[in-house]
Amino acid sequence: MLQPLFLRLCLVSSAIAFILSPFQPLFALTLPKQNSQQPSKLKPHNTNSAKLKLYGGLKTRTPLVQWYLEELGVDYDYVSLDISANEQRQPEFLAINPMGKVPAIVDGDLKLWESGAILLYLAEKYQQMPQSLAERAKTTQWVIFANATLAPALFSPDKRQKEMPRLLTPINQILQKQSFILGEKLSAADIAIASYLYYAKLLVPLDLKEYPEVVKYLDRMAARLTFKKTMGKR
Repeated sequence: MLQPLFLRLCLVSSAIAFILSPFQPLFALTLPKQNSQQPSKLKPHNTNSAKLKLYGGLKTRTPLVQWYLEELGVDYDYVSLDISANEQRQPEFLAINPMGKVPAIVDGDLKLWESGAILLYLAEKYQQMPQSLAERAKTTQWVIFANATLAPALFSPDKRQKEMPRLLTPINQILQKQSFILGEKLSAADIAIASYLYYAKLLVPLDLKEYPEVVKYLDRMAARLTFKKTMGKR
């Protein structure tokens, strides 16, 4: 009894070994090791390796774009145009901005002008925009406000007296609660708002004593090294 049973078990074991033998090399393969490196830092959405070019000139809005480029740590070339000699009206530059205005940038194949559009593009490219659509819209809102509402009110004598209390009072209230326009982190909105307020302090009779938080805000901005390198040299 035992001997036949033992023989049958041996035959079964041999058969199993024969069937599995072609798969043994597969079982011997080692699994690839998981990559233990940390994720790489965020990179610009635009992977074009050409250095960004910023076109500007004296007594223009160019320094506010320079300020943001410095804040972002972007390597760029600055091309200064002689505005008094109408270099911005030459065909070479009109191919970049047909309106003949600075600032303008060339970033790879992109030719972009209008300071607000450039700020928003840089914020998007270097991943400084919020994730949610609603928060992104707020950044856009403030940049457009700075260009379309705040700047005309600051630099138009007929509007300044009437508009300044309406505009600076809510900004002062916002800055009572937080360090920057959109919270506790500098954004493209601050570059736009602070730049125009700073320009106004230099160029027009502007009394900000009724807006102490705005004054403190501008002092904080002016203390930044990136500001001193750009806006502070005006």
